Amino acid sequence: MGLLGVDLGERRIGVAVVDAPGGRARPLTTLPRGSDPAADAAALRPLIERYEVSEIVVGLPLEASGEEGPQARRTRAWVEAIAPQLPVPLRLRDERLTSHLAEERLGPMKRGRSGGPPTPMQRRAHRARVDREAAAIILQDELDARAEEGR
Repeated sequence: MGLLGVDLGERRIGVAVVDAPGGRARPLTTLPRGSDPAADAAALRPLIERYEVSEIVVGLPLEASGEEGPQARRTRAWVEAIAPQLPVPLRLRDERLTSHLAEERLGPMKRGRSGGPPTPMQRRAHRARVDREAAAIILQDELDARAEEGR
């Protein structure tokens, strides 16, 4: 059974998947955030079915100190709202610094024409790639932790 990793943002949901036993997490897609959790659940359901997902790992954006700030509380509320609408359990995973690491892995954003500033479309595409990569990092961290625990 597969696992989905989710990097929840205010505007987008980065999604990663591992769909083979012993596989590695890989970036999958970036979904636009819906107007409510029901819309987000509807967007995730086809991925759950297609990849035979048994669990979803959602990044919990803790503060650098490890405390839960406003964004972590919003993420918890989203998980509580969406969980009853999905056929698989959701698990939270500390995601501190995953977006920063994802940006480092992807490198700088492409420049615009003639070396000018990036276009709005280039900025959106780059942010979507960062969200997918962050989801893959969250999911791989979960896989690595499970391997260490022998699960």
